[in-house]
Amino acid sequence: MGLSGLLRRMTGRGRDAAPGPAAAAGDTPSAARADRGLLVFENTSEVIQAERLLKEAGYAVRVMGPPPEIRTGCDLVVEFPLMERLHVLRLLAGAGLDPLQSVPVTGPLLAPVDLFHVKRMGDYLMVRAANMKLTVDTATRVVVNVSGGGCPDVPYLAARLVGMRLDEAPDPRAVGHTLCGYALALAWDEMVRRCSD
Repeated sequence: MGLSGLLRRMTGRGRDAAPGPAAAAGDTPSAARADRGLLVFENTSEVIQAERLLKEAGYAVRVMGPPPEIRTGCDLVVEFPLMERLHVLRLLAGAGLDPLQSVPVTGPLLAPVDLFHVKRMGDYLMVRAANMKLTVDTATRVVVNVSGGGCPDVPYLAARLVGMRLDEAPDPRAVGHTLCGYALALAWDEMVRRCSD
């Protein structure tokens, strides 16, 4: 592989991977995110609150895995439009949410890590978000498996979702109350998006 191929691979250009949810909404691939910043929080609860608040205010944000250079213990960061940094920070401060850091994505080493891993096995599609896995029979759109995580509500989430069609099952956000439930909701959103294509 030549130098240009290596650079394309490092920056993510030319990859065959399908875009994530934000990319589907007109966002750019994560490697070309000079206009993006990352909000680093102390814990996952603050990440979830910040994501909800910013989305309700109309900002194009998404939750990602932090790059190793800024990892602080929380395994999630919020990616946001860097041009809106002052407005975003004011909105968060007004809600009592103060990020530990607000950093620009300045290169491949600071690029956030996509939380989604997707694998197709015949008619079955598995989406993993963080440690939670959701598998659906794409021919029928029926949930066939929910697994992963270590939170106490995972068996309950599996019992509520397995055997139900995507359009009939409850949203994991409505029945889960832990980090695993939140990660499953992210996988759910990605699965719905992919099954709707």
